[in-house]
Amino acid sequence: MSLALVAMSGGVDSSVTAALLKEQGHDLVGVFMRNGVQSGDHAEKGKQGCCSVGDSMDARYVAHELGAKFYVLNFSDEFRLVIDYFVAEYKRGRTPNPCAVCNTDLKFGKLYDYAKMLGAEFVATGHYARTAFRDGRYRLYRGRDHDKDQSYYLFGLTQRQLALARFPLGEMSKAQVRELARKFKLKTRDKPESMEICFVPEGDYRAVVARHDPSALRPGPIVDTRGRPLGEHGGVAQFTIGQRRGIGIAAEKAYYVVRLEPQTNTVVVGDEEDLSLQSMRVERLNWIALEGLAPGESLRALVKVRYRHRGAPATVLARADGTCDVLFDEPEKGVSPGQCAVFYAAAGERQFDPEECLGGGWIA
Repeated sequence: MSLALVAMSGGVDSSVTAALLKEQGHDLVGVFMRNGVQSGDHAEKGKQGCCSVGDSMDARYVAHELGAKFYVLNFSDEFRLVIDYFVAEYKRGRTPNPCAVCNTDLKFGKLYDYAKMLGAEFVATGHYARTAFRDGRYRLYRGRDHDKDQSYYLFGLTQRQLALARFPLGEMSKAQVRELARKFKLKTRDKPESMEICFVPEGDYRAVVARHDPSALRPGPIVDTRGRPLGEHGGVAQFTIGQRRGIGIAAEKAYYVVRLEPQTNTVVVGDEEDLSLQSMRVERLNWIALEGLAPGESLRALVKVRYRHRGAPATVLARADGTCDVLFDEPEKGVSPGQCAVFYAAAGERQFDPEECLGGGWIA
């Protein structure tokens, strides 16, 4: 059987991924990606993080039990670039998505090169997503369990990367994965699920921003949509579009962050209806199900503007500058520049599978 490289985080998903491939007869190389962040003992205190020393030990233990080779790779320099991007985006008044960047640049970027060096046929991860090769292209589909589907974070994978990617959990639910973990008697079978960004183990992204770039936290004005002053903030990087709690102003009604203006260091707040947008611009597009759209060409899609978003029906219209406009059928709330806009097959689009991820880009 072929050699498989498995990205092992020390969690139950990647552990079951490795066990399934072993059961199928593949030779395994397990790889743990060290991010260089000193996260302390948060995992041992029951907090939901990943990439700690304890996680590395769990991954090593599972690999040993499966008879797989295991390596810890020092990706601290590469993760530093991801952290720099993360901080810079907040400083610009944008909301970053480091998991999507990590998947494209590291898990299926640097690990791709490492897999080729070892002679591995493919790279497997514990993502809940599916792939297939159809009509001359590699395709990406939602995970069968929509509550766990992670195709949103994988929209940036190229044809070359998708050709190498394997997602053994794509047809399963989390409950089925836990059941398999117990069947295989894996050490990680009852381990809590990781919910946080790996280099923000305590869940406080503001502390990461302050530590890496204190200049991102300059005080400035909070104003309403008419420009009337309402208070002062401690840094644009401390806010995200749609935020309601923790704005720091005393008012009789609820205010929402509707716009961030880093040029003037201003936070603009307004009513909930002020969050609604009819359209958005999307840049740095990556198409998966098709080569792309010619300027002026359009398609119908279900567009997700954040991971937990159900998706909104919209028309995607290509522009001559390589970006596209997304025109929502109904006004959409909570659109944050810097986040991913991911396109899925719209109802009634016969040329695509209803579960298919067509591609996506970054909200400009």
